[in-house]
Amino acid sequence: MYKLMLCLAFFAIQMNTLQDKPVVRLRPHQDTIAVEFNGKLLELINAPDVVRLPFPIPRADNRGVPWSVDVKNFGPASVRVTDKSHFSVEIKANQTKHIYSSGDAYFSK
Repeated sequence: MYKLMLCLAFFAIQMNTLQDKPVVRLRPHQDTIAVEFNGKLLELINAPDVVRLPFPIPRADNRGVPWSVDVKNFGPASVRVTDKSHFSVEIKANQTKHIYSSGDAYFSK
């Protein structure tokens, strides 16, 4: 019984992790993630095949916190998130990726 309660608590914590962030969506016919989406959860529904990250690459804010966005793809197809240089990540339907910048490049978790 203790293990079941522990598993349920762990699951609840996982479910609430992304809900703490404000949710944003791309405008119709838009394929670029706005710099203002920093620290938010971007939900993609029927998104274009390729979604672009902000250029120039955002730097950390005045508190030293790096620019980041969580991207959740609700599908129906995979979406490729890219920048103008070397970064590219595929996000499959019902998958979430955390993308952040160092000020010089983008990275994904």
